[in-house]
Amino acid sequence: QVQLVESGGGLVQAGGSLRLSCAVSGSILSINTMAWYRQVPGNERELVGTVTSGGNTNYGDSVKGRATISRDNAKHTSYLQIDSLKPEDTAVYFCTADWILFSDRTMGVRKAVDYWGQGTRVTVSS
Repeated sequence: QVQLVESGGGLVQAGGSLRLSCAVSGSILSINTMAWYRQVPGNERELVGTVTSGGNTNYGDSVKGRATISRDNAKHTSYLQIDSLKPEDTAVYFCTADWILFSDRTMGVRKAVDYWGQGTRVTVSS
């Protein structure tokens, strides 16, 4: 099967930087657009940004100019770096892929749609 795991969260001081990773494991054949979202308890999930399989990126207004999303297709991994962190960046950060093609031992090539990780918590102290 497929697993999507975020890492790199923790406690960071305001003004600092963080780099999150999102690793997709399994017998991966292809991953389409990957995205990062974040959520504060009680609020809706907010789009941080996206990166296509070709490396084109798009960012949410709240992080534009401070965030960089990249991916390593060979490693099936996406990265999110946010600089000049603010306390309002405190949230649980989620990684997602709109679809993943993978090889299943018994069922052949399969497609996982709208796949999400469990999230990694980031706390920015003032």
